Amino acid sequence: MIPRSIQLGAAMAFTAALLAGCGGSGGASGPTETAAGADKTSINDVSTLKGKVAAVRGTAGLQIRMSAFIEAEVEDDILANVLAPDGATLADPADGGAVLFPDIVMNRDTGGAPQNETSIAVDPNNPNRVVGSANDYVTRTWACSIGGTPCSALGDGYSGTYYSNDGGQTWCCNSSDPAHLGTLIPGVTRLAGGTYDAGGDPAVTFDSRGNVYYAGLGFNRDTAPNTVTVSKGHFAVDGTLTWGAPTFINPTTSPSTFNDKEWIVADSHASSPFRDRVYVTWTRFLFNPAKGSYVQSPIALAYSTDGGATFSDPQLISGNVLYGQGSRPVVGPDGTVYVFWDGSMRLSTFDSIWMVKSSDGGVTWSKPVEVAPLADITPPANTAFRVNSYPAAAVATDGTLYTAWSSQMKDSATSYSTAGFGYGAGTHAQAVYSKSTDGGATWSTPVPIFPALDAGNRTP
Repeated sequence: MIPRSIQLGAAMAFTAALLAGCGGSGGASGPTETAAGADKTSINDVSTLKGKVAAVRGTAGLQIRMSAFIEAEVEDDILANVLAPDGATLADPADGGAVLFPDIVMNRDTGGAPQNETSIAVDPNNPNRVVGSANDYVTRTWACSIGGTPCSALGDGYSGTYYSNDGGQTWCCNSSDPAHLGTLIPGVTRLAGGTYDAGGDPAVTFDSRGNVYYAGLGFNRDTAPNTVTVSKGHFAVDGTLTWGAPTFINPTTSPSTFNDKEWIVADSHASSPFRDRVYVTWTRFLFNPAKGSYVQSPIALAYSTDGGATFSDPQLISGNVLYGQGSRPVVGPDGTVYVFWDGSMRLSTFDSIWMVKSSDGGVTWSKPVEVAPLADITPPANTAFRVNSYPAAAVATDGTLYTAWSSQMKDSATSYSTAGFGYGAGTHAQAVYSKSTDGGATWSTPVPIFPALDAGNRTP
């Protein structure tokens, strides 16, 4: 039986300080930016959101927006207290703390086609330069044709990306450009000059020199071919972003193998011995070729030493944790690479967050270390979006490791343990984090990130 954690393409990416729901990319032409002022009226009164969470069911014609948590007049110790035991909540503007600024329209799709599974990255050399990405389904309303087939009939997911040169106030580019390609990564899908029916599962990262890398998938819905793709982007002097031809990592034509939910990170640390090395991880789903039944899903990794032009042969890094998904690589200031994921061993009662690391640029890897067990969360009622317990992770400048995830907990639980896990009535999803100060050898007991929110609303 497939473990509860196995949800193909179901990851949602969260990035500290900035979270985007977006798509789109720039091509060779100059930027045509969407003004943030196109709709300056905030749909939310920030004072009504304090300590609360808002959700909305997907609706045809609904605008896709980005919400940015921006620090304004924050005291010096505010950031240090975000992960303190008492947690953090949204603050009113009058408090002088962090506030939720008005939404910024990134991509307006009047046909109601979704953009999801977002990722976002900021240039370490230029904080005003931001690149976002999403699964983009905008072709559903287009009148063009590819090989005689209407684009509207090719309304699948594509690898979309946007970029901003002013800290996210305005964004390029628009999906309504004449060729309808302004928001799509070139060379992957047939619609954008590639060979695959669909793409998506995006992740973006910058290296230390300001190059941006976009990882995604290329696959067909009805036939076996699928691959992990990496595209390298370059910003011109005028701020235009141009994407190069994609590199395909270990494409497969086997119906018993499916590559899914990749993630990418570049070593952007100038002092690292592996500076600008690019790492890509993904889940390799393996099926019985005769019966089509699920067998296992180890985590795979490949790395590039030449700016994404070529990649090493993929290697499986998850050891005896055979059932995994939602991998997340991060790089420490000394060049050590850490990979986190949600997975389980054979006959495990619960999934766990796991970690492996490499100190030689991805050549060799440690055995898996269990961070903590978890109970995969269940979708909240009356929603139309996917949820999961995949981890997010970060490395501080002093090497301290942080990872965060969600677990399904009993309302009566007073601490984090398997005894507090539960499903059904009287349970809720709880966002927690753990940290390590010894390179991932040991981990702190998970604690709630938003304890006040968790206690009051039971829906973090």
